[in-house]
Amino acid sequence: MNSDFKTMTMVMVRTGDRLLLGRKKRGFGQGKWLGIGGKIEAGESIEQAARREFSEETGANVQELSQVGRLTFTFANGLSELEMHVFAADRIEGTLKETAEIAPRWFSVKRIPFSQMWPDSRHWLPLFLTGRRFAGSFHYADEKNLLQKSLILIDDLVTTNQRNLPQDKVVKTKLIH
Repeated sequence: MNSDFKTMTMVMVRTGDRLLLGRKKRGFGQGKWLGIGGKIEAGESIEQAARREFSEETGANVQELSQVGRLTFTFANGLSELEMHVFAADRIEGTLKETAEIAPRWFSVKRIPFSQMWPDSRHWLPLFLTGRRFAGSFHYADEKNLLQKSLILIDDLVTTNQRNLPQDKVVKTKLIH
């Protein structure tokens, strides 16, 4: 496995029964619908990076952000390990526009395009939609095949090792075939 480690951000905007997603237009994950975010630049906090990436990728801004989740991703094919900090917002300022990176679009929460998203989204996004805080780990064989998952509900976002959380916080841990 590649020893590189990348810290990333993702902003999920939900307004009423609508969820904002972006279709990735290039690079890793191209063609998939996902939350808006990206890499952290030198000197930025995780929240500053989330705001900057959202603005760069959509042309709009988010005001209040709340960190609701932390996800880690590993890949059997040697891609870098990713740590994703998930933020929630309930409104944007400005007009959404398509950029070279992302084509933003609102979806009804009843019609989320899970079949066109990363497979892990089926596991943590329903928790996000119910206002739950979560931490999770997902291991992929490649961009399509999720091999293993561990998803934990948490009352307050913690920075401790997930393995130290009580078993009643574990939602599911299983091997996926």
